[in-house]
Amino acid sequence: MKKDLPENIVEDISIAIVLESETPLEKIWNVYLVNEKNHDISNVLVSSKGYGQKDGREVKTTTLRHFIGDVSAQSAVKIEAIDTQVFGLTNEYWLSYYIDKTIYDKKYIFLPESIVDENLMKVPLVNKAGILIGGTR
Repeated sequence: MKKDLPENIVEDISIAIVLESETPLEKIWNVYLVNEKNHDISNVLVSSKGYGQKDGREVKTTTLRHFIGDVSAQSAVKIEAIDTQVFGLTNEYWLSYYIDKTIYDKKYIFLPESIVDENLMKVPLVNKAGILIGGTR
């Protein structure tokens, strides 16, 4: 059963929503996977979805699945673009990957209204401003 499975703890892996560029009229945001490990990860799969309340009614976005493949040590890869219209929703990213023959998975959740300028920080390896969940131990 589930209790018999080993606990594979995800460390040194982050999901970041990064401000790529901005003009007076719009901001361009992308979602990145940040691998701060000292070794590669393989068969990386990320599913993303949004859900919550908007204008007084329940809203769900389409679930998207992204096969990233291999991600080198100490690197970051773009997962998807993200529209500012979903920032008021809960945005969930479920990551799974392998190291050697061991599978790891973790869910990263950006709460509604957490993607705001006050929460921006420099995202490692991307070297741009963004909101980061996860990271080094």
